[in-house]
Amino acid sequence: MRPILFKILTAALAGSALAAVAAHAENPAVRNCTWCHGVSAHGYSPAPGLAGQQYQYLANQLADFRTHSRDDPFSKQYMWGATENLSASSARDLAMYFSKLPSKPSNDGDAEVVAMGRTIYQEGMPDSNIVACVVCHGPNAEGLGQIPRLGGLAYSYLKRRLEQWAEGYDAAAGPPMPDISRKLSTAQINALASYLSFIK
Repeated sequence: MRPILFKILTAALAGSALAAVAAHAENPAVRNCTWCHGVSAHGYSPAPGLAGQQYQYLANQLADFRTHSRDDPFSKQYMWGATENLSASSARDLAMYFSKLPSKPSNDGDAEVVAMGRTIYQEGMPDSNIVACVVCHGPNAEGLGQIPRLGGLAYSYLKRRLEQWAEGYDAAAGPPMPDISRKLSTAQINALASYLSFIK
């Protein structure tokens, strides 16, 4: 009986948090995000899609923006200011809202290198001591908890993030991602980002 009660309470709390921030897309807090991330939160370049992203990952990123831990150029230019006055509770509510929206693949990668990207994602690169991405990010690149969903994100965003970690903009990135990105060639980054962009 207790597991069932816990699930009911969890669902009720999630529903109340969702309603608190975004009864509809015209909520000012949501609208501030969708100016750049799109009305359906599927993203505009260079802003990534937020719809269907893992709740804990979104909450962590908002916290990192507020503390300036996420230090890449676009974060500094756009997100540091956007989150400056965002309370912790508002950040959690926004993360919950966007995590519940349906995701949509961007389908904007290079289809000719998808096979290479799939191999890297599913099998890793043993010669370079790189574990398969599927181990952490899941069979459909859906992520889990603080591990982000990668499936369907824009090719340009995924490519840029991998390149930025290799360039040293990795203050908020936990292991093993910075080390992995430094071992990937330009062709491998293009292939991986392309493959992920097509995942539904």
